[in-house]
Amino acid sequence: MGPWRCLLLLPLLAPALRAQQQQFMEYVERRLTLLEERISQWHDQSSRYSTELRDFKNQVLGMLEAAEKEREAMRAEAESAAVRVDRLEREVDYLETQNPAPPCVEVDETLMDKQVATAKQRKNEKYTKLTDCSDTIASVRAMKILKRFGSTSGLWTKDAAGSSEKIYVFDGTANDTVYVFPRMREFTLFSATRKAARIKLPYPWVGTGHLVYDGHLYYIRQQGPSFQVIKFNLANKTVVDSSVFPAEEQIPVFGLSPFTYIEVSADEEGLWAIYATKEDEKNICLAKLDPGSLDIEQMWDTPCPRENAEGAFVVCGALHVVYNTRLPSRARVQCVFDVSGTLAPEDASLVYFPKRYGSHSSLKYSPRERQIYAWDDGYQIIYRMEMKKKMEV
Repeated sequence: MGPWRCLLLLPLLAPALRAQQQQFMEYVERRLTLLEERISQWHDQSSRYSTELRDFKNQVLGMLEAAEKEREAMRAEAESAAVRVDRLEREVDYLETQNPAPPCVEVDETLMDKQVATAKQRKNEKYTKLTDCSDTIASVRAMKILKRFGSTSGLWTKDAAGSSEKIYVFDGTANDTVYVFPRMREFTLFSATRKAARIKLPYPWVGTGHLVYDGHLYYIRQQGPSFQVIKFNLANKTVVDSSVFPAEEQIPVFGLSPFTYIEVSADEEGLWAIYATKEDEKNICLAKLDPGSLDIEQMWDTPCPRENAEGAFVVCGALHVVYNTRLPSRARVQCVFDVSGTLAPEDASLVYFPKRYGSHSSLKYSPRERQIYAWDDGYQIIYRMEMKKKMEV
């Protein structure tokens, strides 16, 4: 087709092209109108949601303020109740001091005096062993540092006689709340005490010489110049028995641990009390303790000096005293006193503990596990012991 023919067709096609353009513009306008309507709907919905969110936020803030006020009111009521309870306890204590002791108490005190006199008569006698345990410590086989918890001084242990896996933690040297972890895992993994139960004791403890033995807690309470051994049932949370320790003018038993006056220890033979008095202020004393009645069965003056001693424990009827220096260094068992006379002091092994952080504030021997639970400058450590027969040392 020649050029002249195309020129003839242009006037005929122009109206069709204009019609298509008009249709396209109308389509675009409809789409833009629909889009504007959707944007307007979204804007309305967004405004409504923002208003609802703001109203909900204000409602939550109001509820939080009300809850905070209620919490403060409950705290004030609890503090007021605690003050009233403390006042009532002081009044009861005062009334008890004003009223004469009943006859049964006088009989008990007389009986205790007789038992103490009997124990003193048997003082320094050779001990008749209750078991055939003849082991002694050869060395520290291993050391495991579990964690750092609480104060620089404290105590942690298991039940020395039972099969329970619970961990008992005494934070500090003067307190009245014991933390109880269900197993070693919970104590090791969690730095806080949220996994621990709390036992509020009726009297505060002093020192780090306490012991958990056969479902009972034996802890030390100070009353003026004298000290009491409290037997506390861990199952029903009650005091089963208590006894004033029959030693006059007691002094700290360890030269490097001035906060401990009585160290209650357990071994294969039962319970022991490690203490010191002004009568023989240079050396440490030992007593066999009846776990049921808290009676003192027998007493010994040991040749182990108090100076530079930081802790002690009993293994198979032999007292092991751990020594250190004023500037903490490597601790060692340097004095051993066997109440049965089977192991001579010069035949005992010189046991060294691995170098650690500072100084032990407590060393609790577990006879069923043959290991020691130690508290060292806030770190909780387990020492596993290598044992030998006494005749092999």
